[in-house]
Amino acid sequence: MRADGNPLDTAEDLIALGRAKEAVTLLLGLIEKGRGGLLARFTLARALLAANDAGEAVRVARETAMLNPSVAMAAVSLGEALRAAGTLPTAIGEFQRALRLDPALDDARFGLGRAWLDAGEAEKALEAFSQIENPSAELQAIIAQAEAARGQARSDARYVRHLFDQFSIDYDARMRGQLGYRAPEILREMASFVLPRQHDLSILDLGCGTGLAGVVFEDMASRLDGVDLSPAMVEKACALGIYDELVVGDIETGLTAFTRRYDLILAADTVVYLGDLEKLFAGAATRLSENGMFLFTVEKKESGGFELGPKRRWRHSETYLRDVAAHAGLSVNGLIACSPRMEAGVPVDGLAVALSR
Repeated sequence: MRADGNPLDTAEDLIALGRAKEAVTLLLGLIEKGRGGLLARFTLARALLAANDAGEAVRVARETAMLNPSVAMAAVSLGEALRAAGTLPTAIGEFQRALRLDPALDDARFGLGRAWLDAGEAEKALEAFSQIENPSAELQAIIAQAEAARGQARSDARYVRHLFDQFSIDYDARMRGQLGYRAPEILREMASFVLPRQHDLSILDLGCGTGLAGVVFEDMASRLDGVDLSPAMVEKACALGIYDELVVGDIETGLTAFTRRYDLILAADTVVYLGDLEKLFAGAATRLSENGMFLFTVEKKESGGFELGPKRRWRHSETYLRDVAAHAGLSVNGLIACSPRMEAGVPVDGLAVALSR
């Protein structure tokens, strides 16, 4: 602890020592006595974040930004608090506002890059980071993370979570209306041909979203569980009251969140966020009961393996699907051409697939 008597220095030391709550108390006392200027408020917001109180940090930072609309660091402080609270679009907007106020402010550029990376936008993160001269060791490590994310053979989990958290408010209307989404109904039609029995099934809904597939398959289920990356989507699915258990998680790792075996695993318009399907198929094989079925839709690639389409959705070829299924010990019981949704008014070429254990 520094001995110079400066309370802001003391607060910084307390944060560094893991005593953020003490720093909060100290800073609130300063501000209440009218001795805390802008720097004290910025430090208070950081102390609140370090104390795991992102909601109060957002409140303090927003109040400071409103009182100082022309101060770029006030926008940065609010951006940092919003990022910690998971409100990425607004956080990104605040960092961009800070750069409009002060185009040379590397703190804003650093925050913007981290927010883009949290949203799974590795290219945009790297663009922001590239404009920072003399990157620190911390920044170099973050740049390495962004480079690694850019090379993944799947969509970044943070991108998917961010995307669907934002879509959750009007997801059903958008999908059913604007995009003509039919993946659950397509899978239900396929189920009528490939499943030996149609009732009292234990069902796992991968990428359950708001529960559109769950509603379509509810009458077939004795038990219905779901997993989705987006907490906002899971909240919507929970409100339906049709799921026995819901988990917030990635569909690859989410398969291990459940210990039981399932008669039917669904993935309606979900596999499009994965390129390499080896891990998913292997996980599905371990969760399927004897003669259980894994039904899913993909967007179609004419030949070869898989590729990332212009809408950041992965396409898979029939040959690739058959090869990966065989490697996972799964049999192909059905594979038909379909159109699970529209894009710009044009039907998307897809495949509906049934695999069995």
